Amino acid sequence: MKNVLNLRILLALVVSLTIVSCSRNSSKNTSRATGWKINDKNGGFQYNDQFQEQETAPGLVFVEGGTFTMGKVQDDVMHDWNNSPNQQHIQSFYIDESEVTNLMYLQYLDWLKSVYPPEEENFRLIYEGALPDTLVWRNRLGYAEMMTENYLRHPGYGEYPVVGVSWIQAVEFASWRTDRYNELSLEGAGYIERDAKLTPTADSNFNTDTYINAPSLTYGGNDSIINPEKSRRRAQTNAAGDTINQYARRESGLISPDYRLPTEAEWEYAALGMSELRSFNVYRGRKKYPWDGQYTRSGKRKTKGDQLANFKQGKGDYGGIAGWSDDGADITAQVMSYEPNAYGIYDMAGNVAEWVYDVYRPIVDDEFNDFNYVRGNVYYKNAINEDGTVKVITPDEIVYDTLSNGRIVARNLPGEIAQVRIDENETYLRPNFSKSDNRNFRDGDTRSSRLYAESFDEDANDGKSATRDMYNSPRHNVEKDSLGNLIKEYDTSNQRTSLINDEARVYKGGSWRDRAYWIDPAQRRYFPQDMATDYIGFRCAMSRVGSKSQGAKKRN
Repeated sequence: MKNVLNLRILLALVVSLTIVSCSRNSSKNTSRATGWKINDKNGGFQYNDQFQEQETAPGLVFVEGGTFTMGKVQDDVMHDWNNSPNQQHIQSFYIDESEVTNLMYLQYLDWLKSVYPPEEENFRLIYEGALPDTLVWRNRLGYAEMMTENYLRHPGYGEYPVVGVSWIQAVEFASWRTDRYNELSLEGAGYIERDAKLTPTADSNFNTDTYINAPSLTYGGNDSIINPEKSRRRAQTNAAGDTINQYARRESGLISPDYRLPTEAEWEYAALGMSELRSFNVYRGRKKYPWDGQYTRSGKRKTKGDQLANFKQGKGDYGGIAGWSDDGADITAQVMSYEPNAYGIYDMAGNVAEWVYDVYRPIVDDEFNDFNYVRGNVYYKNAINEDGTVKVITPDEIVYDTLSNGRIVARNLPGEIAQVRIDENETYLRPNFSKSDNRNFRDGDTRSSRLYAESFDEDANDGKSATRDMYNSPRHNVEKDSLGNLIKEYDTSNQRTSLINDEARVYKGGSWRDRAYWIDPAQRRYFPQDMATDYIGFRCAMSRVGSKSQGAKKRN
């Protein structure tokens, strides 16, 4: 009798829990705004209400955001006040665990070569514009032909950081990486035909923005690739028999934020790895390098005396005396050769310096903004055809730019949506921005220039002349004649006082060519965005959507 009673009680509990569970699921699938069903199989509003957390994309590690003091250099032997300490708050984000390697970049080049064959004249400059400049290794008083010929492509250097890449090329790589990752994600969810990614052409390839804004035009409008009836997803129809949910949208949670270059503030925050010094809501002490301590050699018993990064130790000393005390490299080193910092990120000091997103200015304007700081925003919008549809670039509409060094790069690629700068339709009466180009805001525009008193017409020069006059940088010019030949004009004036302009980008981290002074994460330098060197590489970052933290918080 007692057993029967216990069984009845257990059955009642199971039934009650099932009712509660069903009730919760029912309420979750019902809009609290209207009471309508969400994700009704007959149609209506569709939304991924099962989304838990952003998946960590390939190659990335998570960095939980927070507050830190940016620009707190431990040494300032230059006395240039280039990075005055200022407090910033960073949102959580992801960043590559290592620099982008030759192997990773070669995959990008291989994709470009197969989709836009360089033997076709219309596409030749696409591939050539993406090629790293291998001649950066040459030195007028040094032998470097081995690196010039082998560093990029030889398997012996496959896991070494790619160099000879300009800031512009790094940005294009990040954009390509975004498309390839999202294409794989949508294929895995059944929205795209399996292995369609392996046979792309100039007329038929995947672009994330095009898929979001005009999915039927993806793959050149090839319906067989994205038709749910021909893919692995079961086509959904509403009561009227119309197909619904044929394409994934932002609401699906399947489309990832973009790979991009990290901002200067993000890079510095990630490099410092301050989490190991955190105690409740304060940082215990300061850090000079990505590792704890004030020295560049390990103090641990098992690795005592080993160098913790790849950098130039002194004049004529790029690695030390051969043997156990050597840092293991004379030029770049294989990525992940040294211990990671507290976030699990490798090579944030030494090896190669790294491009970040920001346009360079001597000051960080924390008086105007101290949240996710960045200088370099230029706002664009999708170009619209006369019929109201977005304008997708065709192979005959590729636009090329001639850079200041004479190199030619593609501004857009087939399959992408054409972009135009925002206009008064987006800026009218907005309190947060008033124009498309904000690179010189409060430092280089007319209002901040010493020439402001002479000219109150801020829009007369669109800010460009004011920037050059304020910083007085060289004015080289490259043009094409009627035959397509490049005419290069060099500014030989002796009156120029600066190299700063709107195309100068920040790079961080020190390199194999630099002394220990430069591997302090707070140090900053700049270089033209369209030029490359043998000591600057890059890594990608990605914004975090949703919660600030991963998992439950723990006290340290």
